[in-house]
Amino acid sequence: MNAASFGLILGAVALGTAAQLLLKAGASAVPFGWALAFEPRVAAGVVCYGLSLVAWLAALASTPVSVAYPMVSLGFALNALLAGWLLGEAVTPLRWAGIALIVAGVVLVARS
Repeated sequence: MNAASFGLILGAVALGTAAQLLLKAGASAVPFGWALAFEPRVAAGVVCYGLSLVAWLAALASTPVSVAYPMVSLGFALNALLAGWLLGEAVTPLRWAGIALIVAGVVLVARS
């Protein structure tokens, strides 16, 4: 895998993470229902998902899916880190241990 493909994958993961955090923030701000359609953070999350899709398609054009797809798991670690920091969510040591195992698996796949 070349640096450009790796960058596209990381970009897709980062945008997907941003989308998740924005959707969570927006969904927590208003009651569930039509109000979500007009919540700016929800709209920004949808845009991030769209951009993530474009980056992901570009990455898949030059990377085997068996290598690229496991790297999406890096989003678990990034989401946990940022949700704890930005949203005040509790991330337990056991959850961190599970995330560490996932990241270790991604490293092994990336090196293969």
